[in-house]
Amino acid sequence: MAITGDINPSYQQRIVGIRTRGLAVLLALLACWSLPAAALESAPVTSARATATLVSEVDAIVPGTTFRIGLRLRLASGWHTYWQNPGDAGVAPELSLDLPHAATAGPIAWPVPRRVPEGPLMTYAYTGDMLLPVTVTPAPEGGASIKAHANWLVCSEICVPEEGDFQLDLPVGAATPSAQAPLFAADDRRTARPSPWHAVVGQDGTLWVQGPELTPASVVDAWFIPDSQGTIKDSAAQPLTVWQGGFTLALRPGEAFRADDGLSGILSIRDRSGLETDVALRAAAGAVPPKPPTMKLGRMLGLAFLGGLILNLMPCVFPVLALKVVGLAGAARGKARWQGVAYTAGVLMAFAALGAALLAARTAGTAAGWGFQFQSPVFVAAMAWLLFAVGLNLSGVYGIGTGLTHTGHGLAARPGQLGSFFTGLLTVVVATPCTAPFMGVAIAAGLAAPPAVTMLVFLAMGLGLAAPFAVLTAVPGLWRVAPKPGRWMEVLRQALAFPMYGASAWLVWVVSQEAGPSGVLGTAAGLVLLGFAGWVLGITQGGADRGRRIGQSAAAAALLAALAVLSGIATAPGMASSMTEAGAEPFSAARLATLRAEGRPVFVNMTAAWCVTCLVNERVAISSDAVRRAFADRHVTYLKGDWTRQDPQITEYLRENGRDGVPLYMYYPARGQPAVLPQILTENMLLSELERG
Repeated sequence: MAITGDINPSYQQRIVGIRTRGLAVLLALLACWSLPAAALESAPVTSARATATLVSEVDAIVPGTTFRIGLRLRLASGWHTYWQNPGDAGVAPELSLDLPHAATAGPIAWPVPRRVPEGPLMTYAYTGDMLLPVTVTPAPEGGASIKAHANWLVCSEICVPEEGDFQLDLPVGAATPSAQAPLFAADDRRTARPSPWHAVVGQDGTLWVQGPELTPASVVDAWFIPDSQGTIKDSAAQPLTVWQGGFTLALRPGEAFRADDGLSGILSIRDRSGLETDVALRAAAGAVPPKPPTMKLGRMLGLAFLGGLILNLMPCVFPVLALKVVGLAGAARGKARWQGVAYTAGVLMAFAALGAALLAARTAGTAAGWGFQFQSPVFVAAMAWLLFAVGLNLSGVYGIGTGLTHTGHGLAARPGQLGSFFTGLLTVVVATPCTAPFMGVAIAAGLAAPPAVTMLVFLAMGLGLAAPFAVLTAVPGLWRVAPKPGRWMEVLRQALAFPMYGASAWLVWVVSQEAGPSGVLGTAAGLVLLGFAGWVLGITQGGADRGRRIGQSAAAAALLAALAVLSGIATAPGMASSMTEAGAEPFSAARLATLRAEGRPVFVNMTAAWCVTCLVNERVAISSDAVRRAFADRHVTYLKGDWTRQDPQITEYLRENGRDGVPLYMYYPARGQPAVLPQILTENMLLSELERG
């Protein structure tokens, strides 16, 4: 129904008045609804580099009861400001308060800063959203009107001084948390807790820290930030030595260092899981106790020798060694001994070259470790071709490699010692995907020692690897029980070709993990070309000179084509590794630290596609139904790190845990210290560790 007609003017005015008052009430309600519950943040002072405000932890104050306010700085990306000790450069922020009569304020409670290198200098700074809190005790009566003036320096490629004036008006009332209270709670988590450890600083700047919970597992990195500027050389390295129950940091004294006054500041330590602990440390002046001895050289060399000895049983080494042993049948005792010497020399030279390469890579800052060459798809493809060529030779496709019983062409046709020497080289090359038990500790300790000791460790591993063959050639009694030459030698020789083909196929799979389908295609094309070259050499051997020359030319052309394919693999696009299993998360130090902070048990598997030991362990132990059920029942998070291609984060984690290669298995219980599991893993070992955790 429509209502028409004239409206009474007085009624119309009342309607307008009602509408006006209703609109005003509605606007007021909307305004109240849109405001935060507690608008206790001052007007901002804003620049392109930072936004600064003064904030309060409470909505209202109780006279005489302390509360906290703070200078909040929200820094733009790429900019930072400084800690109370800015380090080699910078200026700390300043905050001055104008408080009501009888009110007092304490000093700034500085949160833990970050170490920020600036060229050759080291500074201690903050980035992002940060808070500098101050505790205020209000007057016995009335509210509080707080005025503040602040100065701060923000730096990126340039430094800009900034300042601002702020005001907060706090009424009297119940001291309920304000909307800004979570900022103070977050800041509390960033403040260093009091140190529970005994600390002493020596006259030379050595900082000695002692506590029962300090172990090589709980302290893999540590650094110290002094309260006062100039007490240490901020940019200098702080070498760390850890033992059971304590550690030392070798600090370099600065111009303001006074050993008799002691040393105070923030000590930060990081454990194997990446969890960082920050404590406010006060070190007294005194004599620093001597450091406990590190691993003795004899034990280090013994572990290296034992690890090299066990390498002979690894599937990547045994076929090559068996091939050489077959070649000894029927050889004269004197010649056999010289072959043992030549084989040992080849092994030692390869280990010496590998040790020198690792030392050179470390000096250049490259994150290299045991088996690092297998992280290159070009090297893996070349190894696949080499083992395939050896297999063709053993199958009789061509005749290179029969130098002990007759002469032939190529390297192996020369005297037997030269063939043994190069067999030793090949044995070391194919051994590097395997990390035998005891080797990891020895390699890590050796690489942490002076270069001369490192080389001794690698040579000890070489002696261990060469020992079985050397003993076999040197002990006459072993030759008296050796089988006589016969047709069995040729049958066994041909049978040994198949482990070579199998190893070559496995390496093609490794290429697929590193270089994707295009890498596999290139590697397979190279295998075809090598097969053609071997076939041409085989059918032309023993013929006329012209036929041999034609065959050699065709084989050389095929080899050149294979090398061209190899260069193509070098530029093949990589691919994400497909090694992540169902139920496993990709490893990251940040994820591990988060899980540890939440108190959750974690199993870490550091592996690589080219690591035979790793793949066997995963098949027989980690992937078993019993282990998977145990993971699920105990809510264990499984983190898997793939080192198939170079990953600096995984390399750093390996070093922190005393290893320089894979496999590495770590179990972090919900409470207590992490455990390093054996490199040869079984289902029962893993289940037993889970039971203990």
